[in-house]
Amino acid sequence: MAYNEEIATRIRHALAIFPEEFTEKKMFGGVAFLYSGKMTVGPVKNDLMVRIIGDKMPDVLAQEFVRPMDFTGKPMKEFVFVSPEGFKTEEQLQNWIELGLEHAKSKL
Repeated sequence: MAYNEEIATRIRHALAIFPEEFTEKKMFGGVAFLYSGKMTVGPVKNDLMVRIIGDKMPDVLAQEFVRPMDFTGKPMKEFVFVSPEGFKTEEQLQNWIELGLEHAKSKL
């Protein structure tokens, strides 16, 4: 399963403003960007995969263009997919990255 390299490039550019260091790892048929070994965001096909703190899941899932990550055929805990319309702008992408980073930091 391929992932959209353009999305990965956008994420790399967006991550440059953070003082934290991120690493990349191929997983879920895409590439995940990790903070201290914890997944944050990554492209899967043309969607954006984002880790979300459990308490925020209901509000996040209520947003347009967001759905549970169902990679295995059933929803995965604290994961969402965002359709391309939900991260068209760099500001929207940055917001998703910040949510993913928040989740990673909560697991340290």
